[in-house]
Amino acid sequence: MMNSLRSFWRRHKKKIFVTLGVVGSGYAVYKLYDAHKRRLYELETLLARKRENDERIKAQMQEHFEGIQRIADSTTLPHAVLILSSRLNEELDLAVLTERLKQEKDTLTRPEKLELWDRLKVLSFTKMVLSLWSVTMLSLFVRVQVNILGRQLYIDIASSRESSPFIEEANFLDEDDEQKFLTRPDFLARHGFPTLIADMEAAATEILKNKQLNYSFDYSTLHETVMQILDTFMSMEKPQRWMDCFTLEDAQFSSLIASSSSNNFIQSNATKFDQLMAEARTVLSSDEFFNTVNVSLKTMANAVMADVFNHPSGAAEPSTGIPLVKLVPRVAQVSKQLLDQPSENRFIKLIRNIQDVELFFTILYTNTSTV
Repeated sequence: MMNSLRSFWRRHKKKIFVTLGVVGSGYAVYKLYDAHKRRLYELETLLARKRENDERIKAQMQEHFEGIQRIADSTTLPHAVLILSSRLNEELDLAVLTERLKQEKDTLTRPEKLELWDRLKVLSFTKMVLSLWSVTMLSLFVRVQVNILGRQLYIDIASSRESSPFIEEANFLDEDDEQKFLTRPDFLARHGFPTLIADMEAAATEILKNKQLNYSFDYSTLHETVMQILDTFMSMEKPQRWMDCFTLEDAQFSSLIASSSSNNFIQSNATKFDQLMAEARTVLSSDEFFNTVNVSLKTMANAVMADVFNHPSGAAEPSTGIPLVKLVPRVAQVSKQLLDQPSENRFIKLIRNIQDVELFFTILYTNTSTV
């Protein structure tokens, strides 16, 4: 028996080794294929989870950003405009002057009447042009806020994904900091107005000083007058003054702004709110924002002129224009329309639709390299 086995081994050992080699190789190939197949399945599952996670994050970002926009459009801007309107009516109350002119017209001397009319003239233009400027700046500032918050959201999520590719909850900006940031437009009406009113009144007084009550205004003359008041006012209101209308600068903001310009924005001792405000000040002081303000103000001025010369009465105006004494009530009326609530305010809607303004905010939101 043993001899037979030895004889069989000698005759077939080469075939046995080849067979074993083939079987072993086949098994090894099978194991490699099976491992590769499992690896592919794991990778596909991983990629599917990643895509699902990305979609969830995008949806979460979009929902949060739209929520911020809704807050700005439905709460922040309307509330700021309401306070602005109340403060303007309080500080520049034209009713007192008009009532005195009506009630005491028979007892006032001519010099007294001229003095009252001159005061009414200056305050009417002051209120109208300051309303135009303030509503424009509020609208732009609120949009700056919305875009900065949206961009901060992007940065927070990007940072979270770097530390953990699969985050279940995005590390959103703290709600307290967000709400505190969104209330900054109130600062303009509550604290930033005294200097603005004084400067606008000084500008209006300078431009109107040689225009008597019988001075005739046509469209181009009124447009030129309004732009001259705005230009004089803007020459006083440097970007630093604009920013101080929305928030007082302190050493923390100065330090953060300097860090921002050197691409080292985040500081360990700075809160998110501090960072947001510093970034807002950086935007407001930029040449791009200055150009956006100029475009917006010119567009608003054109709209106001059209409104003045298309009075609800529908009466055609004489080619010689309108005497200043008749123009003053119309100027005062436009001030009220400029301060309408945003949902009904066609001037605010007009700003939103300016192409250059849209471009500025698109670049602001997408330009994450500056923070």
